[in-house]
Amino acid sequence: MILTVTPNPSLDRTYEVPVLERGAVLRAVVDRLDPGGKGVNVSRAVAAVGVRTTAVLPLGGPTGTLLAELLATEGVDVTAVSVAGQTRSNVSIVEPDGTLTKVNAPGPALTEAESALLLDTVRTCADSPDWIAACGSLPPGLPPHWYAEVVDRARATGARIALDTSGPALTEALSARPDVVKPNAAELAEAVGRPLHTLGDVAAAAEELRSRGAGAVLASLGADGQLLASAEGIFHGTAPVAAVRSSAGAGDAALAGFLVAGGSGPAALASALAHGAAAVRLPGSAMPAPADLRPEAVRITPRPPLDQYLTEPAEPAEPAAPAVPGGRAGVWVEPMAPPVGPVDPTGPIEPTAV
Repeated sequence: MILTVTPNPSLDRTYEVPVLERGAVLRAVVDRLDPGGKGVNVSRAVAAVGVRTTAVLPLGGPTGTLLAELLATEGVDVTAVSVAGQTRSNVSIVEPDGTLTKVNAPGPALTEAESALLLDTVRTCADSPDWIAACGSLPPGLPPHWYAEVVDRARATGARIALDTSGPALTEALSARPDVVKPNAAELAEAVGRPLHTLGDVAAAAEELRSRGAGAVLASLGADGQLLASAEGIFHGTAPVAAVRSSAGAGDAALAGFLVAGGSGPAALASALAHGAAAVRLPGSAMPAPADLRPEAVRITPRPPLDQYLTEPAEPAEPAAPAVPGGRAGVWVEPMAPPVGPVDPTGPIEPTAV
């Protein structure tokens, strides 16, 4: 079972338009309403492949009620923490080439009592989960160290902990030693305070986060695939997509794929790639079912070409906290056999397969 906690969930309205023209009246050709929030999407993707999941959510007002109802139709168990504020609504606009424009509301401010109840619910409602995934932005009222408290509370359940957030919320949670963190390239650049131009830059940044407390780093790199840095070594993988329909929720689907495949090693990376690639072929923030996955398109490399330039280099949005003195400055790749072809993310992987 995989439990998720999303402190700032949302209802996500997605419009697909022929062209995005500022100041014009736009007529959508597709209109979708989906449950939203990073952890919510992880639970949706987990449920879509038939794995049991519970979403812990602060919910308020009619928006919160509708969000819980929509999740129930997708097979997600909801444990709601009632809050005084109204659950937020977000809007996404998708153009024919897959370009996504999002307007995210800040969300309701949580009181100190609501925050404490949410933390305690994470600890008490877990029914022996394999993973607890804490995901998304923090709403007004929660301090940056809140996720560090989540990791501490979650660890008491005996579950492994995945964290998908950014900025100070990510860097302050590293000292609590989450088992895996999942930044995208821009979030990783912000966390280490320097630009990332090559796969080697990404690998070095991932190793720095590991030196600061993360057990493993699963970095989403858009068209350049994903990179996994862990105690087992550094792996890079790709899953080409001919046409992107919507990138909304693709990173969340990737994290779900990683967790349902065990959450470690190249087989889990392959599953993450298959799920992320499937998600971008779907409308809005729809999560992929098994029939949507194309494992034969996934390629995993245990010796990444570290000099390969990123299609979209990442620049830090703002300076991050200085790295821990003595942190890893270089990247060491564990010697492994050369790649021998695609990895099936839906089944076990033999030690010699990658």
